[in-house]
Amino acid sequence: MKKLLLAAVAAAMMLVPASQALASSHHPTGAFEQFSECPLNNAEVTACIYSESNGGYFQTGAKTVPLVNTVVLQGGLAGKTQFFVGAENGETLSKTPQPVPGGLLGLEAPKWWPIWLQNWFNEQINNGLTGVSATVEIAGSDSAVKVNTLNLLLEKGTAISLPVKIKLSNVILGSNCYIGSDSSPIVIDFTSGETAPPPPNEPIHGSAGTFESSEGGNLLTLSGGELVNNSYGAPAANGCGGIFSFFIDPLVNSLVSLPSPAGTNTAVLEGVLKSGKASAVKASEE
Repeated sequence: MKKLLLAAVAAAMMLVPASQALASSHHPTGAFEQFSECPLNNAEVTACIYSESNGGYFQTGAKTVPLVNTVVLQGGLAGKTQFFVGAENGETLSKTPQPVPGGLLGLEAPKWWPIWLQNWFNEQINNGLTGVSATVEIAGSDSAVKVNTLNLLLEKGTAISLPVKIKLSNVILGSNCYIGSDSSPIVIDFTSGETAPPPPNEPIHGSAGTFESSEGGNLLTLSGGELVNNSYGAPAANGCGGIFSFFIDPLVNSLVSLPSPAGTNTAVLEGVLKSGKASAVKASEE
């Protein structure tokens, strides 16, 4: 009986997809603890990346969505070209919903109201039937993500390039309402330097933030920085309302002013980015 049980377990393990079987979290400790999903099983990975964006906003079309819930980007850099490798558990960019102020109808409390009354009123709208959340997701493969820590430090060029799609969710829109797609992503090239947007947007400048080296130079931290982009374009939304998308898509696009051409949208990320030497992360494991 015991042999039969072991055989059954072995057979079940063979049915697990290879990517799932190989993907296992690590257990770094101390200052490297946050790199638990660094793809250390990839022998080419030389650096682990972990970024938390806890401020900023995405302005797409007529909607501006502040980042009120922390978004995590994690993975590793590999090879001589330092190409990006996604998180070992597949959660390279956390799918963190952000409430859309005013919800579907864009109704917000007047700014001259007391702040407590504004917050109460807006919460009622956002939690009601018209409340909408927006979630930025990776579009397509993680390998299309680019991270250049040197550009970030020097405040020039692209620091982080994200191919994304934006999911809009509520009971009316359903679970498949997206701006952008895996095949046609919104590519946002964030810089800590100055942007060069097409009109009508004017250039804006980001910041690398405060640089700190620790753990014998094996851990680099940039905090208080600001990554910016105001040159990307956004397509029309699709798939909103499920079987009623023929009717709901045009309504959403009208309310959000989509499609929105390049030079009319802005994205700002504020937070902390950490880069740890892969060998040091491994050495810290329990």
